[in-house]
Amino acid sequence: MTMLGSWAKKLMATLDSFQRRYPLGFYVGRRSVGIFAMLFLLGFAVFGLMSLAPGDIVDSYVKSQMFLDPNFRRADNQYTEEMVKTFKARLGLDRPFYEQYFRWIGRVFQGDLGRSLISRAPVSFLIADRMRNSLILNLISLVLLSVASFALALWLATKAGTALDYVAGFVGLFFNAFPSLLLLILFQLFAATTQIFPVTAYPTHITFDENPLAFSFSYLHHIALPLLAAFVGGVGATMRVVRATMLDQLGQPYITALRSRGIPEGRITFVHAFRNAVNPFITSSANLLASLFSGSLILEIIFSYPGLGRLMYEAVIQEDINLVVTNMMFVSFLVLVGMLISDIMLAIVDPRIKYSGKVA
Repeated sequence: MTMLGSWAKKLMATLDSFQRRYPLGFYVGRRSVGIFAMLFLLGFAVFGLMSLAPGDIVDSYVKSQMFLDPNFRRADNQYTEEMVKTFKARLGLDRPFYEQYFRWIGRVFQGDLGRSLISRAPVSFLIADRMRNSLILNLISLVLLSVASFALALWLATKAGTALDYVAGFVGLFFNAFPSLLLLILFQLFAATTQIFPVTAYPTHITFDENPLAFSFSYLHHIALPLLAAFVGGVGATMRVVRATMLDQLGQPYITALRSRGIPEGRITFVHAFRNAVNPFITSSANLLASLFSGSLILEIIFSYPGLGRLMYEAVIQEDINLVVTNMMFVSFLVLVGMLISDIMLAIVDPRIKYSGKVA
């Protein structure tokens, strides 16, 4: 026990020294350990819930694998219950879900995400294109939403108390409270009725390899309406937060002192007040990214967009556990990394905030 206690003290001293010398590296390392711990628990929970789902997807998968094995193949595809149990034990699918989960984690560290129980294709292959499509759509939505929200909030902050300010606040609150599912359906009905925009959000008549420029313009045309729906539904909440923070900052004593020195109003608004107003948005940016990914699930289903959300929906319906777990882990990883990046950006923007999480 004495040796163990001495080793623990040396470890704590080493960590404390590393934290003082490299505060950012220590912070990122500590948060990374927490991220992997959360992902581990999330995967464990998903494996357990999927094992409780009714259906015979596992038996169907086992029979398909038996047909591919020359030692078990039957021309009439008829297998006895004993044969299915034997082959299931051979694949390890008769073990408790937690044992299957640990085996899956072992394969992940070897670069093998498993195979889809439905299509039999490697999970990494199925996710590759969908991941790219979802990232492009959500990053465009995030940039558009952020830029427009800040621009409108800064403009309305200078028009506080006017009729325009009240109208813009009412419209933003109305669309923020409007059900996103109904909004997407109405936008799709608009596209089907007017034929101005396609009813699907992804071009199928041309590929990027055939003509990159034509595909890019067609892609923007297809996602214009879904992006507009995401913008209309999300701009209200972000705009209200930034506007309220800007008004709070513009009423602070340091702003009055700057005005008394004759500093131009534009510099006061965009340099001094804006820097403090950006903090709440950076804090909530990770939640915004999470809401965009969760919202894109409905968008991808309604507009037939080939993204991760639609892939996850199909995997859950078909009880494809390997695909469900990998999708869940990837989206959760993006959200957790987004939170880490927002915390680092917040510490960079506000020098009072240290990487230890304390305010100087």
